[in-house]
Amino acid sequence: MSFSAYTRRVRDPALPYQHRVSALRSCVQLYRPIGFQATLSFLDELAGPFHREEAALLRALDALSMSRDQRRTEFRRYAAARRAAKRRGHRSPHPDDQNPHQLHGYWYGAPREAALHALRFRRSDHLPALLAPFDPVAKQVDVCVKACVAMGGRLTPAQRQLLATAVESLRARIRPGLWQDERVAYFRTRDLLWIARLVEVAADAAAAGASRSGEQDPPVSGTIHPASEHLNTDATG
Repeated sequence: MSFSAYTRRVRDPALPYQHRVSALRSCVQLYRPIGFQATLSFLDELAGPFHREEAALLRALDALSMSRDQRRTEFRRYAAARRAAKRRGHRSPHPDDQNPHQLHGYWYGAPREAALHALRFRRSDHLPALLAPFDPVAKQVDVCVKACVAMGGRLTPAQRQLLATAVESLRARIRPGLWQDERVAYFRTRDLLWIARLVEVAADAAAAGASRSGEQDPPVSGTIHPASEHLNTDATG
C-alpha cells in the first residue's frame, strides 16, 4: 500500500484503534528519516502518546506527513534546478549543490530536534554494542555525540574536525566485500557512520540557526574537548 493509503486508514474512525496505530507504523516504514524506532519515538515526543490517544495519533500523522511533504517539495525544487542547469550546459551538479536525495538523517521542519532525539535514542539502546575495545575511531565519534547532545547540536571547530576525521576513517573501512567477509564489522561501521551523520545534521542545523540569530560559536571550555581524556575512554551514541 502507498503512504497516502495508510494515512487514510490512520484517519478512519471506523477502524479499530490498534489498526489505525498499525497504519501509522506502516507510514513510518515508508518514511523514516531518522530510522524506524527513532522516528516513532520522536513522533511520541512531538504528538504525545499516540498508542492510546486519538488526538495524539492524528498529530503524529500530521507531523510525519508535513515533513514528508516538505521533502517532496525539495525533491521537485532540486529536479527543476537540475533541468535548468542542464539547459545551460551544466551536465553535472556543482560540488556545493546539496542533493536532497542524499540528505540522510534529515527531518524536514525539525532537523536539529530530530537528529538530537535520534542521538539520545541511540545512546540509550544501541551505543554500548558499538563500543568495541581499542577502537579510537568509535571513541572519537562518541566524544562528538556527547558534545553535540550536551550543547544542543552545536560543535566547536575542533570537534567538527574530529568528527570529519572519524568519518573519513570509518569510510575507509567500508571496502568491497566487507559485508560478506566480516558482517559484524560491516554493520558496526555502518551504524557508526549513521550516528556520525546524525551529529552532522544536528550540528549543521544548530550552526544555521545560530547564524540567523547572530550567535557566536560555543566556547571550547565547558564542552567535551577533542583533546580530552575521553578520546581514550569513550565511544559512540
